[in-house]
Amino acid sequence: MSTTIHPFHLAIPEADLADLQSRLALTRWPDAETVADASQGPQLARLRALVTRWRDGYDWRKCETMLNGLGQYHTDIDGLDIHFLHVRSPEHDAMPLLMTHGWPGSVLEFRDVIGPLTDPVAHGGQAGDAFHLVIPSLPGFGFSGKPVATGWNVNRIADAWIELMTRLGYQRWAAQGGDWGGAVTTTIGYKAPAGLAGIHLNMLMFQPTAQERAEATPHEQAMLDDAQRYDQQFSGYFKVQATRPQSVGFGLADSPAGLAAWIYALFQDVSDNDGKVETVFALDAIIDDIMLYWLPNTGASSARLYWETMQAMRHGGMPAAPMAVPAAISMFPGEQVRLSRRWAEKRFARLVHFNELDRGGHFAAMEQPALFIDELRTGLRQLR
Repeated sequence: MSTTIHPFHLAIPEADLADLQSRLALTRWPDAETVADASQGPQLARLRALVTRWRDGYDWRKCETMLNGLGQYHTDIDGLDIHFLHVRSPEHDAMPLLMTHGWPGSVLEFRDVIGPLTDPVAHGGQAGDAFHLVIPSLPGFGFSGKPVATGWNVNRIADAWIELMTRLGYQRWAAQGGDWGGAVTTTIGYKAPAGLAGIHLNMLMFQPTAQERAEATPHEQAMLDDAQRYDQQFSGYFKVQATRPQSVGFGLADSPAGLAAWIYALFQDVSDNDGKVETVFALDAIIDDIMLYWLPNTGASSARLYWETMQAMRHGGMPAAPMAVPAAISMFPGEQVRLSRRWAEKRFARLVHFNELDRGGHFAAMEQPALFIDELRTGLRQLR
């Protein structure tokens, strides 16, 4: 297996963009929802507006140029081609930081925080808070390779990411993540590879115990209520992708409007948007993210991560013992699955930072980049 790291230049053929335009023009729309809100899923008028923008005003080349300007690379790890951004700070002693996205996110989740994190001085910050950033695309996502056999679960991804940081020559580094990125980062924390200084999480995939539920404070009960609402109202995508990812994959591969609706639903349901998604996310930013699923045709391959994880969980979930590696946690109120400080302290032996924010949701780095940056700096500062 080659350990060579190759620069990657993104140049989508015009024919692919023309095909997309043709498909968008031929969209067959469903009937409108029979309710006045989004309780049945994305509303027809909002998706029509998104597709109209996608056809008539959106410019993919702007996103492509931005990604190429950041610095993209490929390397083979464990038989799979891994795509990643590697953005080095001008500060030579910056802390290396591995950042992992989730679904339906991408490396673009971090676009608004890359500049301030790598070059804080240029953004009004302190040189001592600088990071070198490594931002990989999960297997089967974006421009990473698509697994052709089973086994690429969170544990295997964690091992691949540890190898990536080693291959890049980083001897001491930290890791950050939310959603699947949080699961991968947590797994890396439990593995405690040599050189890992600590982790930062903005989502934790832990379930409170029966005793914790029974003894929940009013504040903790509100968290339990949100988690229950997520399970009952918003988790349909999770259950489909965890059990029959290939079934939905055909539609995601064939229909850009269908893919857009599937992804838009999560931006709608788990962000802190007060029912107005487009006031939190620029429409072009949502479309950029959708394009990182449409162009490489990763609707099905990304969905299979849910299936892979469910298979792996049959053999056990996260370790029961508290994590020994230093951990910083930021809980954003729009995140549907949250833990209290009391619950977190039982799971992390060295909880160096815990904060509950007053705004922001699941896509924290996109929704509240300034708060996200401050949390990350504060949480990891004492680990430098």
